[in-house]
Amino acid sequence: CPGVHKGKSYLWEEGKHAENGQKWRSLEHKGPLFPPEYEPLPSSVSFLYNGTPVILRPATEEVATFYAKMLDHEFTTKEVFQNNFFTDWKEVMTETERQLISDLSQCDFSNIHKYFVEKTEEKRNMTKEEKQVLKEEANKLTEEYGYCLLDGHREKIGNFRVEPPGLFRGRGEHPKMGKLKKRVQPEDVIINCSKDVKIPEPPPGHRWKKVQHDNTVTWLASWVENIHGHIKYIMLNPSSKLKGEKDWQKYETARKLKLSVDSIRSEYQSAWTSCEMKQRQYGVALYFIDKLALRAGNEKDDDTADTVGCCSLRVEHINLHRHLDSLDYVVEFDFLGKDSIRYYNKVPVEKQCCTILNNFISIAVAILCNHQRAAPKTFEKSMQLLQEKIKKKQEEVEKAKKELKQAKKEHKQLPSEVSKKLVQKMEKTVKRLLEQLKKLQLLETDRNENKVIALGTSKLNYLDPRISVAWCKKNNVPVEKIYNKTQRAKFAWAIDMADENFQF
Repeated sequence: CPGVHKGKSYLWEEGKHAENGQKWRSLEHKGPLFPPEYEPLPSSVSFLYNGTPVILRPATEEVATFYAKMLDHEFTTKEVFQNNFFTDWKEVMTETERQLISDLSQCDFSNIHKYFVEKTEEKRNMTKEEKQVLKEEANKLTEEYGYCLLDGHREKIGNFRVEPPGLFRGRGEHPKMGKLKKRVQPEDVIINCSKDVKIPEPPPGHRWKKVQHDNTVTWLASWVENIHGHIKYIMLNPSSKLKGEKDWQKYETARKLKLSVDSIRSEYQSAWTSCEMKQRQYGVALYFIDKLALRAGNEKDDDTADTVGCCSLRVEHINLHRHLDSLDYVVEFDFLGKDSIRYYNKVPVEKQCCTILNNFISIAVAILCNHQRAAPKTFEKSMQLLQEKIKKKQEEVEKAKKELKQAKKEHKQLPSEVSKKLVQKMEKTVKRLLEQLKKLQLLETDRNENKVIALGTSKLNYLDPRISVAWCKKNNVPVEKIYNKTQRAKFAWAIDMADENFQF
């Protein structure tokens, strides 16, 4: 792209911004891309209440389609989801609709669900040419809305599309699941850009909530979502200059922290003998954060998922054992951590730490950072396919072994150059098939062990990429082997900056 400079000089040596927190000198963009307006259902597709077709006004019908699309999902079987949906749906209804539709159990969304299943199938069965047309249209929108000019350079925007309305799902047993995520309007959106550039045009008939020119922040647009009241931002892509600078600053801070680790450890161990309970708590919490890479955790509202961290564990989340599995002073954890993933672990700790825990067991003290994920929904299917491959390969191995045995027998009975070459060929075949089988079996083990481990979390967010880049350069390993295209763009600054002698 014109104006895009990928070298180190652009990222790091192009002139520093003022020390007053200025992030950019000029910023120009087209604003966010809003989802298309709702298209009413065909007259042949009807919503039924108590077995009778009911014509809904478009706004009410749109919310009904959100629920209908999820009929085959387990969410719609949960009482909390159903209650939250019905409460919010009734708020969208007219008074007449509210008086008629008073019981969710009498609502029949099956015709609407069937309609959207058929639409999905139609899209899946589109010709290659039809799919190409859609792809080109999407690319045009990306070209128009997916880039901005930052200090004269064309930078990619991360999430330029405003999320469409729908029903909130949440992770785990979230108390707000099923609530209506309202459609974001331009009147909700604050635009951030330079004073001296063309202000993005809002969609026809609309206006922006506000236009500001704050060069101390890096977001391009913002609005408040209605579920939690949190601010949502449109930000730059991870491969952008500002994102790269932020990553670099994070890892530089970690390098400085490394120099103080010994004094921090000495400090929290000294806190264990403090006469103040608060200091002892502080010492134990830091010990677990250090030893087990724990997340700190924070107090949460009642209307959020019940996940906990180092400083918010409750009595039911830990058990203490003087002896367990031939180990002394073991803390047993069992709780919901980040993203509502269950964490269960048994960890041997310092005797003094265990004693302190025992003294204030009602006080929260520990949780592993828990870089995990829910097992992928496709896991069972992919494992089944892999196991079928393994079974097929085992059959091939057995067949090849029998053929080798027969070839050896025939060669022994009637030796010849031809029979000798056949034996050698069959031996190579058996060896090759055994290697293939071993790889498949290793893959099966790997998938089983890692089905709930998000292996990319540490690589993308916690490990200084310069360490990996230096290792690659030192061992003549292409960076492409450890980082894909998107990751290489994100860590372009590290690839430019680090040589084989870099030390963290």
